[in-house]
Amino acid sequence: MEEVKILELTERCIKYFKEHCYTESRISRYKSLWRNGIVRYMSQRDIESYSPAVGADFVQTCHFNGTIRPQEREKIRSVQVLDDLMTLGCVRKRCFTPVFHALDGEIGADMEKFVSHMAKLRRAKSTIGSYRLYLSDFLAHLGNRGVVHTADISESDILTFVSSHPSDKVNIVSALRVLFRFWKEERITDSRFDELFDTYKTHRKERIPSFFTSGEIMRIENSISRSSGVGKRNYAMVLLASRLGLRASDIAGLRFSDIDWDRNTITIIMQKTGKMIELPLLADVGNAIIDYLRHGRRNSPLQNVFISERAPYVAATPEMVSNAIRAIVIQSGVDTSSRHHGPHSLRHSLASAMLDGGTMIPVISESLGHRSTQTTLTYLKIDIRSLLKCSLPVPAVSDSFYMQRGGAFYG
Repeated sequence: MEEVKILELTERCIKYFKEHCYTESRISRYKSLWRNGIVRYMSQRDIESYSPAVGADFVQTCHFNGTIRPQEREKIRSVQVLDDLMTLGCVRKRCFTPVFHALDGEIGADMEKFVSHMAKLRRAKSTIGSYRLYLSDFLAHLGNRGVVHTADISESDILTFVSSHPSDKVNIVSALRVLFRFWKEERITDSRFDELFDTYKTHRKERIPSFFTSGEIMRIENSISRSSGVGKRNYAMVLLASRLGLRASDIAGLRFSDIDWDRNTITIIMQKTGKMIELPLLADVGNAIIDYLRHGRRNSPLQNVFISERAPYVAATPEMVSNAIRAIVIQSGVDTSSRHHGPHSLRHSLASAMLDGGTMIPVISESLGHRSTQTTLTYLKIDIRSLLKCSLPVPAVSDSFYMQRGGAFYG
């Protein structure tokens, strides 16, 4: 394992920080953490050269009765920075490792066959991840009931598991229905669960897309202060959602090569559907992006238009876009009670405005990049003005109807 003098390594880190535009206050903070953390630890033990093994030993001393205090957590991060620079030559942005839900045992192996089948069908990673989560919970439930063989699963096992998740019953029943259908086709189980899933009814609440009026959209856009780099970036992201209807994933993934300034178009392959779509680069949107690139974006070789505001600079993520837009909507003062207020609500608002303006469904479908017009029909629920045109008069009911059997039923 490579070793290096600790002071030499910290100097290399400081040089890296300056090259990547870390603020002086942040660099000073790391100096303090090293001085009071790993450097003091090594000095007390007469260790001159640092290695990841030394860092791992130091991290163990940061645990206090099984917990890690905030101050110690920062010291651990300072050691992770040293390890990154030593082994990778760069410093990774702080991230959290997603939990992997293992599917063990005989039943788990049969579940893995189903997960592999979903992957072959090219289901989205997020969809497969949801299936794995539900199956992992179901596997744990079976284990607690002493069920270790797929052939031994009973209706009672399924019903008790579904009943233990009342808030997510619809999704769980749907996942199990698909799982047992696959197992039946693969002859892993027989058809004894067909009647259960055919008769088990779950009621999904009717969803009406959240949207804002044109006046509310203007209020949201105008509430953004563009005096800082963050404000310029967030303003451009909001306009991409409100004026062009882009999803958070597509805003985050927007690259310089996607923008044709000569033709004033944006051409992207949508993250969710894989469909290529060409949109007009509206003047307000283009000007907002230019303002951000000239006066707000940090110097970075990244080809993504939107990047983080703090070093080390990384490409924007869908979560970053969603959180920024959600905070802007709340701070604008627009009433968000009983309404979602992320980037998708701005997308819905654009669809509502297009419907209100008389735009045909196929045109809206193409503009939003939907796979089919059936998806776009969801937005008819929010087009109240057009729905009122389809209303029929309610015929009058004669008094004789209410006076049946002396009015006993309607008195």
